[in-house]
Amino acid sequence: MTIVNEALPTGPHRRLNQLTGEWLLVSPQRTARPWQGQVEETARTTRPAYDPDCYLCPGNTRAAGAVTPVYESTFVFDNDFAALLPTAADDPPRPDDLLVAQAERGICRVVCFDPRHDLTLGGMDATAIRRVVDTWADQTLDLGGIPWVGHVQIFENRGAMMGASNPHPHGQIWANERLPGEPAKELERQRAYAAGGGCLLCDYLRVELRGGQRIVCRNDEFVALVPFWAVWPFETLVLPRRHHNAVPDLDDAARDGFADLLQRLTSGYDRLFGVEFPYTMGLHQRPTDGAAHPELHLHAHFYPPLLRSATVRKFMVGYELLGQPQRDITAESAAERLREVVAGT
Repeated sequence: MTIVNEALPTGPHRRLNQLTGEWLLVSPQRTARPWQGQVEETARTTRPAYDPDCYLCPGNTRAAGAVTPVYESTFVFDNDFAALLPTAADDPPRPDDLLVAQAERGICRVVCFDPRHDLTLGGMDATAIRRVVDTWADQTLDLGGIPWVGHVQIFENRGAMMGASNPHPHGQIWANERLPGEPAKELERQRAYAAGGGCLLCDYLRVELRGGQRIVCRNDEFVALVPFWAVWPFETLVLPRRHHNAVPDLDDAARDGFADLLQRLTSGYDRLFGVEFPYTMGLHQRPTDGAAHPELHLHAHFYPPLLRSATVRKFMVGYELLGQPQRDITAESAAERLREVVAGT
């Protein structure tokens, strides 16, 4: 891949996140600072293929008493301890105009990616991941077809560092009545850009492919890159080359390409520091409110917390919470390191 070196600042500067309209401070000179802060323990990565104490392994009893069936591929069930409930409720009383609350209904589901307890997306082959992609598509149609559901959020929290309570390969799907905040911000920005006659992410992808500095890996259908405005050290954005609005819209070639790229990217993450790399991953696709939303370009975000090694993580504190996000290593240097490990796939 030919990489065109861009003229980028070498000192402190800020970058605009085109998807949200928010600014990020970049401080490349801080990569030389010593670290005497918190050092994380590395998790044990050797697990059995079947764990009798795991409630997501086939045939085991879950905490609420339901039995997980003996499944051979993917398995989906309603979350036993759901954050949202499908029962309609009245809005809470408003004692003052400054105290605003709304009832929110929804459905929360768990997606087991594979019956084997010892796998992750990075350890699964592309054929198995394709079954996960198909499940995401089916669940989007199923949940999005419910008249009152306005948005379907697919995501995965991987690793205890990201709050995963079970190491079995799994993700979640939350179907909300209303559009949540982050997708709403992105939709507004994409809609405003489309008013000028283009697609924000189609045009952005062309810019990134032309330069190549932030490209991590690609195939005929999908591209993974470290976005110019990345906040997390090794954050990536996964984009289809063709303009698709949602996972169900992907044809067979696109679904195969998505599965291939997910396998290469997640296994590359694992090689970066020699551990099962923690991250939060999520898909942003068109709302399920009945409108077409042609302006929205399907994409996936990967937000990994690790910074310098398997034991040093990025914290969002201080200035990040009170001012704006800040990063030390540039998106370009992060992409270069990820390209090196992903190239080994």
